[in-house]
Amino acid sequence: MNNKNKNKIKENLGYRIFVVCNTIIMILIVVATLFPFLYLVAQSFSSDKAIMQGTVGLLPKDFNIDTYKYVLFKGEFLHYYKNTIIYTLIGTVVSLLFSAMLAYPMAKKELGFNKFLTPFIIFTMYFGGSLISNYILVIKLGLKDKIGAFILPMMISTYYVILMKSFFQGIPKDLEEAGEIDGLSKFGVFWRIALPLSKPIMATMTLFYAVMYWNNWYNAFLYLRKEHWPVAYYLQTIIRGAGANDPDAQTVSANIKSCAMVLTVLPIICVYPFIQKYYVQGMMLGGVKE
Repeated sequence: MNNKNKNKIKENLGYRIFVVCNTIIMILIVVATLFPFLYLVAQSFSSDKAIMQGTVGLLPKDFNIDTYKYVLFKGEFLHYYKNTIIYTLIGTVVSLLFSAMLAYPMAKKELGFNKFLTPFIIFTMYFGGSLISNYILVIKLGLKDKIGAFILPMMISTYYVILMKSFFQGIPKDLEEAGEIDGLSKFGVFWRIALPLSKPIMATMTLFYAVMYWNNWYNAFLYLRKEHWPVAYYLQTIIRGAGANDPDAQTVSANIKSCAMVLTVLPIICVYPFIQKYYVQGMMLGGVKE
């Protein structure tokens, strides 16, 4: 057997060992990732007594749906769920649009705003207004108890803007010049060329912004009345009040937190598969400079 064939055998053997080891490691990571969520689901469908005794594993013990009945039908859960959907949809669209409109001129030196915008945006990563100043600003703008009070304070994330900037820097300049030759303005180039080519990073940012708005409850705590609460803050109040004065809550106080977490995270889990194919590509392209 010649050296070439020996090397192929060694390479094939080494590659197979790598594949086996890599597969085992990835399976362990998946198990470690799924275990807490599956445990939460099992707890949410288990009896209060089984949870208190610590006998719940990956499968429910003494299966019941009392907790879900309490959370879904006690109070105005569906109303707050609707609020969250509205806030998430509007906030995600607005954040994507303004973040892209901010990131694009930062990425294009010829627009003349690059030298000013980039240091200004980076500055906000390290320094920001205090809670009191932000609260006063929201009040002065007349946003108290309005959807703007929930969305405006976190409308643009500096980190996400920088990721989008890096992606826009990778768009071929020849395409933009061709668009200008065809009569497009700078905004036309951004709207007709840059954005359609940015599906991977836009899909990634959609997931990030949607998760941010969906899970946010602190702005509601500061600025919104009860009828405008998102579901995240409503569930916070349920968790804090479980077993306090409500007799119905006392019977489900041990597993109500698990139920709340499952209901909160489930919509995001359902959305993720639809944009998963863009996720890795968007993060890779958005995180690499030209």
